[in-house]
Amino acid sequence: MLDKFIFGRYIKGDSWIHRLDPRTKLMASFFYIAAVFLANNMWTYVVGFVFVMLAVVASKVPFQFFINGVKPLIWLILFTVILQILFTGGADPIWQWGIINITRFGIINGIFIFCRFILIIFMSTLMTLTTPPLGIADAIESLLQPLKVIHFPVHELALMLSIALRFVPTLMDEAQKIMNAQRARGVEFGEGNLFQQMKAVVPILVPLFVSSFERADDLATAMEARGYHGGEGRTKYRILKWQSRDIVAGGCCLVLLVLLVVLRA
Repeated sequence: MLDKFIFGRYIKGDSWIHRLDPRTKLMASFFYIAAVFLANNMWTYVVGFVFVMLAVVASKVPFQFFINGVKPLIWLILFTVILQILFTGGADPIWQWGIINITRFGIINGIFIFCRFILIIFMSTLMTLTTPPLGIADAIESLLQPLKVIHFPVHELALMLSIALRFVPTLMDEAQKIMNAQRARGVEFGEGNLFQQMKAVVPILVPLFVSSFERADDLATAMEARGYHGGEGRTKYRILKWQSRDIVAGGCCLVLLVLLVVLRA
């Protein structure tokens, strides 16, 4: 499963979505997620699905990557949907036993919650797959520049985020290698009771933590050797520029908001 973990991975491409400014994609993602919460009926969710599917097609990223983005969270999604169906009250009850109350409203609400999760995961996956981790960090630093007035450590926050995003795939790959090495020594993962499964994870976590601390120490040494002393006086190698395609993307988000407001009413 770890080799299918897509958070922090970037799929290199030259699509229209890839060429958008990272700030545009970051703001559009937050805008879309906020807009999804305005959806309250079938037609609003249809519009949301059409919008995200058009973006997926425009990105030219294989659809399997988006399915892999849902898989790690599918049990959490189903658990949330089941709770919504079993414990949401309302008119038109279908079946009731004790505190369990299944109603038509609860079932519809559960379906909407499921759709909302899928839409949010698809959009966030699209942003991470089409935007380099350093691009995301640069976008966050650029958008948070006004906070420097109150002495907020914008550069340090962006640096920490870029390092974290950069090493997520590396740690996943290393964890997979450790698991393969432990399997070769006879360790079985996912078998036995809960205590045995937790015990089997220890041979993975210990070497993974050790290698992570060693990598962090090597990175700190390398940064000091290159004269890094914070963001003051530093120039930018990657310059972010707004272009016409970014205006078009913003206009599409505005159209989406208008449609959702109209359909919601």
